[in-house]
Amino acid sequence: MRKRPIKLSLRLNEPEYEHLKEQAALSGFPMEQYLRSLIANEKMRPRPPNEYAEIRRQLAAIGNNINQIARAVNARGFASKEDIDAVTEAKRQIWEIAERL
Repeated sequence: MRKRPIKLSLRLNEPEYEHLKEQAALSGFPMEQYLRSLIANEKMRPRPPNEYAEIRRQLAAIGNNINQIARAVNARGFASKEDIDAVTEAKRQIWEIAERL
């Protein structure tokens, strides 16, 4: 048995249909799922751009590098010039990524 046995027919004019297609595409959901979400009064947000996944990966890698430097500094009890330079470079990369947003 289907989860949704009730079929609904809806008539739209061309501008309404085009608007519905655009909104569903922005949400990233298929049109049926988009309409179900509207009916359920769920808050709909546009799908984030595809490059966000790459930005998150880059930020995670930078964060890992900073954590490794912090561990080494804590173990030694002091920060070397190389450590400070590496953290400064990581900060620069983070700002570069933030400017792309």
